[in-house]
Amino acid sequence: MPRFAGSLSTLQNALEAVAMIAFALSGVIAAGRKQLDAVGVCAVAAITAFGGGTLRDVLLDRRPFYWVAHADWLWILLALCLAAMLFLRQRHLHLTERAILWPDALGLGLFAASGTQIALAENMPSLVAVVMGMMTSAFGGALRDIVCNEIPTAFRDHRPYALCAFAGGWVVVGAREIGASEQGALAAGALCATSLRALAIAFDWRLPAWRTGGEA
Repeated sequence: MPRFAGSLSTLQNALEAVAMIAFALSGVIAAGRKQLDAVGVCAVAAITAFGGGTLRDVLLDRRPFYWVAHADWLWILLALCLAAMLFLRQRHLHLTERAILWPDALGLGLFAASGTQIALAENMPSLVAVVMGMMTSAFGGALRDIVCNEIPTAFRDHRPYALCAFAGGWVVVGAREIGASEQGALAAGALCATSLRALAIAFDWRLPAWRTGGEA
């Protein structure tokens, strides 16, 4: 039988909320760059905001899903999308791909820490919990890019992405092992993942690209 997704701590709810807003904004920007209509913008924002957490809850067999248990977020997301579209249209801002990276980096770190903590609370092994946090943080952005007919940024720009979430998840695990509070572990993991991703963007750190033997 599916396990009920019990109430999260105040800090976990706050992290999930800020992460969803950050990812939703990155979805709005991505949809705006593709000149989608209002329905498309809302759909891409929702997929980005809720996709990773939904995958986590499916794999952990948690019910109801976070956005079902907190249905007010659907209204908040809709209002956010409409406000963002009006603001961007009035300001005539040029939506660059780089503009997506910063809210995405924030959402990455927050979801990595929160997803890891939720999996640990379900008594998952440390490695499984970290992978769950990584999927929570990376899957929504990957879906966003696929829906917008792009190769996911996490795979094509060669700057560390999922690895940042992976590192942040282990910081959560390590902090808990040394007796840190739940709040301290969450904050440390989120700060680690977001900071690593921000540094990778700012200093253009890149992972080596795969090259086949036939390439020059």
